[in-house]
Amino acid sequence: MNTPSNISESEALFERAKKVAPGGVHSPVRGFRGVGGTPRFIQDAKGAFLTDVDGNRYLDFCMSWGPLLFGHQDEEIADAVRGALSRGWSFGTAEPYSLELAEFITSSIPWVEKVRFVNSGTEAVMAAIRVARGATGRNKILKFEGCYHGHVDSMLVKAGSGLAEMASPDSAGVSAQIASETLVVPLDDIAALERAFDAHGKDIAAVIVEPVPANNGLLLQREGFLADLIRVAHKAGSLVIFDEVITGFRISFGGMAQHAGLKPDLVTYGKVIGGGFPVGAYGGRADLMNHVAPSGPVYQAGTLSANPVAMTAGLAMLKKLKRENPYETLARKASSVGARINALAKDAGVPMHVQSFASLFWMVMGDIKAPDGVVRTPEQTPAVQKKQFARVFHRMLADGIYLAPSGYEVSFLATVHTDELLDRLVDSVGRAVRQ
Repeated sequence: MNTPSNISESEALFERAKKVAPGGVHSPVRGFRGVGGTPRFIQDAKGAFLTDVDGNRYLDFCMSWGPLLFGHQDEEIADAVRGALSRGWSFGTAEPYSLELAEFITSSIPWVEKVRFVNSGTEAVMAAIRVARGATGRNKILKFEGCYHGHVDSMLVKAGSGLAEMASPDSAGVSAQIASETLVVPLDDIAALERAFDAHGKDIAAVIVEPVPANNGLLLQREGFLADLIRVAHKAGSLVIFDEVITGFRISFGGMAQHAGLKPDLVTYGKVIGGGFPVGAYGGRADLMNHVAPSGPVYQAGTLSANPVAMTAGLAMLKKLKRENPYETLARKASSVGARINALAKDAGVPMHVQSFASLFWMVMGDIKAPDGVVRTPEQTPAVQKKQFARVFHRMLADGIYLAPSGYEVSFLATVHTDELLDRLVDSVGRAVRQ
């Protein structure tokens, strides 16, 4: 395993952290469990780079797991945050900053007629599911295997033993009773979805989906899949929730819903809408959102929801995105990086392939099982993915390239990734492939 010459301070901090926090981290993948070794303790970041406590500098393609479309400490957003801090950082009252962001979102996204801000994507999903149940009077939620919707109990489930069966818990601490309210069907299989609705349609409050599944690899769905999903759900009187915590304002300004020309009933956001600060949101049709307290009987609250600093940062981020519209350029760069890496792997005779979509990309290690050469479901991911990615990850880390520390997480491009920096990425992958 290759590592920078000095990571002694990160090693010391990790040993201290393991004594006071589970696994030494506050979110599992940060612990390098999927790749092994010592997680780097980052002390500062600027632009496209991270610097750890030992002074090692890394070209960052994790970008705080997606929200930093303009890189670390973008000056325009930083100015807005400094202004917000000068006014106070938590009020616990009604304030104008969340109103400005809400008006900006609802005036820009036609299918979001009303929005409620929360503190995380998980919280947004939890509330959207509650709204769907409250509005329809039904209890069951249908999700897809391979899609991640935060650590909500009812979403931490896996498929049962038979088609359209109830799910079983995928985490300790999730009861079988809670899991029984969730149905799980395979991605890329409308026939299985229809069978689930044939069996349980009258009980399904909503279908929830990552419109671009990006938490179990970048699982690219066939064109028409989302439209078919909406057709099947609406025929049964069920709602459709797009979980756009990753893809919202990143795939395009209107997320995957805009890209696909579709209108979900409810949508969840996170990451980008806070400009890098903790935030989540759920929104959608006004008649559905009017079920939320204090307007209606679906209760949801949060002491720090609509934090004025996060709201100000989010508004600055979205205004800059709308003005600069970087999406086409980022998509072109991601596609180019993927094509160059694929060519390197082919020349080296190494079974490796990059899948990209918009500003997201994912390195698939090993021979792809899918007949069309595109990984669309978790089962099509090569069995060697974890082991081989760990080797590539550490070789690239030694080159000063920081990817998400898991073979099942995607990488993110930002506007600060210049052509020169992307050359560094491709060169590093080339060295890893040859070794």
